[in-house]
Amino acid sequence: MTTRPDTLDAALIRFRSIFGELAKGAGERDLSGEHPYELVQELADAGFGKLRVPREYGGFDVDLPTLFALLAEAGQADANVPQIWRGHFTTTEILRLETDSEVRGYWLTTVAGGAVFGNAQSEPADRVAGLDSGGGWGTITTRVRRSDAGERVVSGTKFYSTGSRFADYIRAAVVDGDGHREFVVLPARHQGVEHVDDWDGVGQRQTGSGTTIFTDVPVESNGEIGRYTESLRGLDSFVQIVHLANLVGIARSVLAETIDIVRNRTRTSRHALTQDAVADPDVLSVVGTLYSRALTAETLLGHAARRLDEAHATGDEAVYSDAYIQASAAQVAVIDAVLAASSDAFNAGGSSTARRRAHLDRHWRNARTLASHNPVIYKPRVIGDYYVSGNAPVSGYYADRPSAANAADQSERVQL
Repeated sequence: MTTRPDTLDAALIRFRSIFGELAKGAGERDLSGEHPYELVQELADAGFGKLRVPREYGGFDVDLPTLFALLAEAGQADANVPQIWRGHFTTTEILRLETDSEVRGYWLTTVAGGAVFGNAQSEPADRVAGLDSGGGWGTITTRVRRSDAGERVVSGTKFYSTGSRFADYIRAAVVDGDGHREFVVLPARHQGVEHVDDWDGVGQRQTGSGTTIFTDVPVESNGEIGRYTESLRGLDSFVQIVHLANLVGIARSVLAETIDIVRNRTRTSRHALTQDAVADPDVLSVVGTLYSRALTAETLLGHAARRLDEAHATGDEAVYSDAYIQASAAQVAVIDAVLAASSDAFNAGGSSTARRRAHLDRHWRNARTLASHNPVIYKPRVIGDYYVSGNAPVSGYYADRPSAANAADQSERVQL
């Protein structure tokens, strides 16, 4: 068995070696539909999942700019990888802010030991027809109840359950008998969990983002997490910035592959000023534009990550609101830059780059799929409303969530 790295520096060497292996087969996996199970597990074994776990629990405790920079590296290797890990790192963020010290310590120690979390939050609209899917959670029909034996069990169907096929545990959004929503932790490999590989998106095809069916799956010990708003601060921004990191990775990969295409091109066009592709000013202009768009995306990623880190440092709700706005503004510009880059790259290579074996099309498909999450069309209005009228963005994750202080106050009233 391979020894796990003890230091971040040693882990980084392992991560980057695995990224290299992921990059080698990314294009072929996109065509074949093969999932990178073994390489994702290798990342877990190398300590990738404990990047944000505090040192007191055995983690590397990196800051957010470092985490997102590494996710961008992973996205450059294979754009499916950051998406696979998105649910895991989102859960780690919830646990870092968890108000229950026993729950926080139990799960962060478990993650530091190598456990990987998947996500099962959203449900498909066609299964909840006629119901409004508001907020950050969407409509939830998956329920938690007491079994005849007295244990809490979960039954229901999820979609967009990204990463769950690769995971040891699943963070699932459920409702109880009173209709209150909560997150619970479920064992990913329990006999009552069925992973259906039916994700049919045009991109991000190897993320396992299909259906997960739960049938009387028991909630884990210490399995109620993120019960209070304090545990969910900044979560909207965090999940969006993961996508931005992935888009940055795609932009880098587009640039690198286009440069290789130009260097290996043996002809240009009869309209070209030269038949030497590496000296063709129009082709070189395409590459220069791709670099500018990648740089734009990288710069905005760093800006959004630093602002969310500042919000965590202050704990100020106004700073969290501003971090959301900065992430939203970055989302608008990064999506525009990366979609344009992944389309314009074809201009540098001619018709041969449109062939399936060139794999260049996967970048646009992956970027387009990522851009469809957390719809960007609403963000300019939210940003404008914030700056013109001072209206702070509303977090969907806060719905039905009391603050820890309010919960404690209510508990004292009940006791009185």
